[in-house]
Amino acid sequence: MDLGLTERVYVLTGASKGLGYATAEYLVADGARVVLSARDADAVADAAQRLGGPERAVGVAADLGDPTTPERLVAAAREHFGRLDGALISVGGPPPGTVASVTDEQWRASFETVFLGAVRALRAVAASLTDGGAIGLVLSTSARSPVPGLGISNGLRPGLVGAAKDVADEYGPRGVRVVGLLPGRILTDRNRELLAAAGDPGLALTEIEAGIPLRRIGDPAEFGRVAAFVLSPAASYLTGITIPVDGGALRTL
Repeated sequence: MDLGLTERVYVLTGASKGLGYATAEYLVADGARVVLSARDADAVADAAQRLGGPERAVGVAADLGDPTTPERLVAAAREHFGRLDGALISVGGPPPGTVASVTDEQWRASFETVFLGAVRALRAVAASLTDGGAIGLVLSTSARSPVPGLGISNGLRPGLVGAAKDVADEYGPRGVRVVGLLPGRILTDRNRELLAAAGDPGLALTEIEAGIPLRRIGDPAEFGRVAAFVLSPAASYLTGITIPVDGGALRTL
């Protein structure tokens, strides 16, 4: 199936590795061009080079906690490629810990990056898109069902789902789509860190996989394919929804 991505341009945040990079790989493979951002300048430059260099991908060192970042990324897409057709907005996971154990400082810092940083980017990109534009917001299955030990994520992600739905309603009449993506357990650096912190990573992995109907943790490529489709014109009638990419782990309907 032709996804209609040829020469379309997308901004992807947190995309030097993991789910953002996996999505960029599939976008570029289908003919799109991408602007990647991440906090580590060397890592994001290397990622852009691996995707084909300046003709296909450029890297921008940026932090979503900086209020100027969204406009910088929109400007970079237009400067380098002459247009912008959408974005995949992703931020790193907040620190682990239960709601009762994390500090006020951790809540404030996470709100600035995980919540407000994502909302700023969502707002700036949506305002810059025209008919056919699309935004994917990388959240977590914690948006629907709390994940033990991730209290901040359990608190903030559902709010981002509501924000995404609000933007989808507001910009839908302009032909701009907004979709939330809910990755479950996928073998990213973030999940490796959570497994390592479990004390017995092997046992933790076995227990996690036992709760997934497909009986395995996902690969970033499996998320990337879904996200690339959602951003593409082939998904032109999808908006205002959340899509789990979790091997069936969520028990909600």
